[in-house]
Amino acid sequence: MTSLPLRPAPKFDVTLRVGCSLTYEVTGTAWLLLNLKLRPDRTHAVVFEALAFGNNLPAEEFTDSHGNRVNRVILAPGANCFRHDAIVSVCSQPDNHDLPPSTPLSPGELPPDLLRYTLPSRYCDSDKLTNFAWEKFGRVEHGWPRVTAISQWVHDNIEYRYCSGRSDLSAWDVLHRGYGVCRDFAHLAIALNRTFNIPARYVTGHMADIGVPDPDNHMDFHAYAEVYLGGHWFTTDARFHVPRIGRIKVACGQDAVDGAFSTIYGGATLSFFQVWAYQVARGTVGVGDPLDFSKRVDNQRTVITDAP
Repeated sequence: MTSLPLRPAPKFDVTLRVGCSLTYEVTGTAWLLLNLKLRPDRTHAVVFEALAFGNNLPAEEFTDSHGNRVNRVILAPGANCFRHDAIVSVCSQPDNHDLPPSTPLSPGELPPDLLRYTLPSRYCDSDKLTNFAWEKFGRVEHGWPRVTAISQWVHDNIEYRYCSGRSDLSAWDVLHRGYGVCRDFAHLAIALNRTFNIPARYVTGHMADIGVPDPDNHMDFHAYAEVYLGGHWFTTDARFHVPRIGRIKVACGQDAVDGAFSTIYGGATLSFFQVWAYQVARGTVGVGDPLDFSKRVDNQRTVITDAP
């Protein structure tokens, strides 16, 4: 077995506050799977993290087959409130900055547990996209050049429309619809990569506006893709198609089924939803503090790092 080159630990010189507040109204018997806890990753270090389950609701934590930390909660009649809050350190360098040039592995060389990320799934119906993919990208060099070409095409040809998402749309549907939200961009890019036997997985998480002004001040969960090349997972984000700083991974899987922040069983409805992901000066904000966006230091082109 070929050993992978060792990578130096990244320098964590940017501090973020990320989290969400959710309320579910329950009319009968209901259960909830919450996929909110931050996933361990070498690209960030969790300083502190807290997850509150309403009025001490019964809950158990387990790790699913993709390595996500999931909480199963028994809901009570009426309003059930949940709050996740975390302080996290990240690197001020953009996506993939420390990854070596890599060549894709053949299906015969891939670790067996990654083969599922080459196959069609509920929302990434790559089997329907084979002809289209080979017509558009078949002449592009296999590996990262092809991954980049796919991201560029999706970015240029699919229109981003905020709040246009639907839970019944697959990659095939998005291609023909011509617009969508970040999850749709991710599904289409994943499906197209899988047609070339490149393992691709769906990722959800937080992403602050570090080095990028957002005039509409959106704060929401973000979905993107990762592809496996030469023994490493590389980030590819067709929604923006530029390297970004400070992604904080929450969940990953074959598609949005595995990455959903919540899955409801029974009579419950999401009635309140708020997400935050913004940069703060180190030591100025703690978990549980009131949200105070005047303490944001991102949402501008300048990248501000923590003082040494």
